[in-house]
Amino acid sequence: MPAATEPRPALGILAGGGPLPGRVAAAAAAAGRAVFLVGLEGYADPAVLAPFPHAWARLGAAGRSLALLRAQGCRDVVLVGPVRRPSLLDLRPDAEGARLLARIGRAAFGGDDGFLAAIVRVLAEEGFRVLGAHEVLTEAVAPGGTLGAVLADAQGMADIARGVAVARALGGVDVGQGCVVQQGIVLAVEAIEGTDAMLARAAGLRRPGPGGVLVKLVKPGQERRADLPTIGPATVRAGAAAGLRGIAVEAGGTLLTDRAGLIAAADAAGLFVLGIDPAEFSQPEDKP
Repeated sequence: MPAATEPRPALGILAGGGPLPGRVAAAAAAAGRAVFLVGLEGYADPAVLAPFPHAWARLGAAGRSLALLRAQGCRDVVLVGPVRRPSLLDLRPDAEGARLLARIGRAAFGGDDGFLAAIVRVLAEEGFRVLGAHEVLTEAVAPGGTLGAVLADAQGMADIARGVAVARALGGVDVGQGCVVQQGIVLAVEAIEGTDAMLARAAGLRRPGPGGVLVKLVKPGQERRADLPTIGPATVRAGAAAGLRGIAVEAGGTLLTDRAGLIAAADAAGLFVLGIDPAEFSQPEDKP
């Protein structure tokens, strides 16, 4: 008789905000894998965590979070869901958190991607294997091409090209993942405030004529196991309220929180949603 296959260890999920932690848990459970979620207090949605085994921990209570994961036999861990990065004064780390923070070192004071990459490294040193949400939730990854019924026009494509150049520059210095461009003019760029706040700001800066385009890309060299660009129906609604006519995201590198809901919202608002390869939008001066 063939040897029985050992069950895979439980998947640990460090859960921030939004619906994705629940979707990752559901996908893993559907594949026959046990899951355990550690909800980050003040960020994770109790309703999202409720259907699954879970516990709660402060963001700075790394000792409690790691102890919970180890107690459940979790060796693989996913970091998913937005978390607003606190100041070190607000973090209030426990003893283990302070020890890990010291090992993160100068990255704690740098850009978000450098900080998250350091967290991934430290978790690996603690014996965990960090997976990307996209590795578990493959169907949530944005495909290439148009999502929905609305197509991008020539002005939209020109604004996307401009947005790609700007987003690459922002990402290259680990500032943000996106921007809003209207008729070639950069209305807003994303920093620590996040996409929704950037769109709200862009709404007051829009110009007469065809609306702008939101462009979101993976940062150059980004640690893809944490903080991939994410959009969903709420992004579409915020974009429509800001007067946008479209959204362009990096195909294969962006997570969709609710693909069907996103398409329905985009079609209802008359917005295009386009998965792009940024290399196809290189500016002439970027090409060899």
